[in-house]
Formats: sequence, C-alpha cells, structure tokens
Amino acid sequence: MNLIVAVTKDYAIGNNNNLLFNLPKDLEFFKQKTTNKVVVMGKKTFLSLPRKPLPNRINIVLSNNDNFFYENVIVVHSIKQLFEELKKYNSNDVFICGGASVYNLLMDYCENLYVTEIDKIVEADTYINNIEKKGYLLQDCSKVYKQNNISFCFKKYKNQNVKKFRDYKDI
Repeated sequence: MNLIVAVTKDYAIGNNNNLLFNLPKDLEFFKQKTTNKVVVMGKKTFLSLPRKPLPNRINIVLSNNDNFFYENVIVVHSIKQLFEELKKYNSNDVFICGGASVYNLLMDYCENLYVTEIDKIVEADTYINNIEKKGYLLQDCSKVYKQNNISFCFKKYKNQNVKKFRDYKDI
C-alpha cells in the first residue's frame, strides 16, 4: 500500500478543509501516480474534491456515517471493512490520499510514501505525523521545482517496518 501527500515543513496538509497550495505540478504528479489505481480517503476529503469521484480510479471512502452513499464509490465504515475491501486489490495499486486522520491511521501500513515536500510554513489547521521522526527511509528526492513562488520537491520514503493489512485482526 502507498501513501501520497503534499506537506509543508511542519507537516501541515490543509486549512479549513482545503489544500494549502495550488501547485499544478503536484496535481500532475498525483494524477500520474494514482490513475487506474485505488484511492482511499476519508469522507471529508472526498466531499472537498472538485470532481467526485476521482476519474479513472477506484474510489474508496472511509466514513463513520452508516448512511453515507455516493454513486460509483465504495464506502466502508470501519478499518476492518476497509482492509477486507483492500484484499481484492494488489496492494501496490492502493494509494492513501487523505485526510489527516486517515493518513495517520494507515501510515504504518504503507510500504511507500510519496511526499511532495513544500519548503514553507503557513497557517494551517490539519497536520499529519512527522514521517522522518517515524523512521521511514528516504529513497529518492527530485530536483527542486518552483511554482507560484513556492519551492517544493518530490520525495519517496520506504517503510522498513510496514504492517501488513492482510494480517489485520480486529481487537
């Protein structure tokens, strides 16, 4: 399983249920990585999308609202249901794409973390766990890009102690 996220230097990812930046190159990277794959997100992230569901992807939404439904979307209501659903797919094709509680809940189950690191700190109300403090190993780092006066790069981290969701047992 993979995680894909854009973060600031202090691991902020959003403010008022919106992305912090408009970076076309980052959106292009996200699309390139996730097209024809499985994307997993929470309900608030899903509802914040300008286009629902994300086209050319299998969209899985984790929601604690048993009445939540959206056409052409797989809705699951627990981590156990999510992992049962994910067993149907090649784990290399699964991308966790938000929001913060979903990232933080599933980060340890992701083998690869694709992180757009934005060289800035801005006002935010939504953060994820610090990847470097969790001990993930940096595998690759792109050159630095600049768009809209914002510097950023693409990094790939490897989780050396990945938990296997296929082995998940409800406690």
